[in-house]
Amino acid sequence: MLADGAARRALEALREAMWPTRCVGCDEPGELLCAACRERMPWVAQRWACPVCGAPFGWLTCTACERDWGMRVVCACSFEGVGRRVPSLLKDEHELRLAPVMAAAIATALDEAGCAEGCDGVCFVPATAVAYVRRGFDHMELVARPLARMLGLPVADVLARGPAADQRALGREGRSANLAGTVRALEDVSGLRLLLADDVVTTGASMRACAEVLRGRGAAEVVGCAMARVW
Repeated sequence: MLADGAARRALEALREAMWPTRCVGCDEPGELLCAACRERMPWVAQRWACPVCGAPFGWLTCTACERDWGMRVVCACSFEGVGRRVPSLLKDEHELRLAPVMAAAIATALDEAGCAEGCDGVCFVPATAVAYVRRGFDHMELVARPLARMLGLPVADVLARGPAADQRALGREGRSANLAGTVRALEDVSGLRLLLADDVVTTGASMRACAEVLRGRGAAEVVGCAMARVW
């Protein structure tokens, strides 16, 4: 066991020497996301965000949702600049080290919004089987696990998805129709208050579909959270 750990550390040191870690924002060597780029992230100020869909500046009047989502969604940043690159690099370029970075951003936003208190577990919007096979992992499971550790909560891996087209290629109505009947809950969640994590909220179709299924299996409340919000 000790030998395996030493070999792994040696391999990581060699890899870092040959291919130094560079910031995903400015490409400077050193950190995966440097302090300057973290500062420049398009963070959402939670006191001004829409209390329903998580869009920035929607606290009083939101044009990004119909205010009928049946849940609250908290998003860490806008889907632009580094806020767009981070989730894309994780799931499409396999930069798996960004999973805890996304988790930390979401945890910070939840703390600012005061929405994590009293929650019983962290679940996540699952990938389709096709996406899982293509990538070799479920990117939101990779984010949900460190997020749960940061919040001191268990992971509730209770959702699964059937076949569906890639949501990114569809419009608002197409996204909802594409998800209809494809999400199911694997366990009873009666009485639980759950955090539901996703990478990006666009129309909210994925998150709302998952929340509806969770409530259908008895969840007392579902609070959505995501890294980025398209608006």
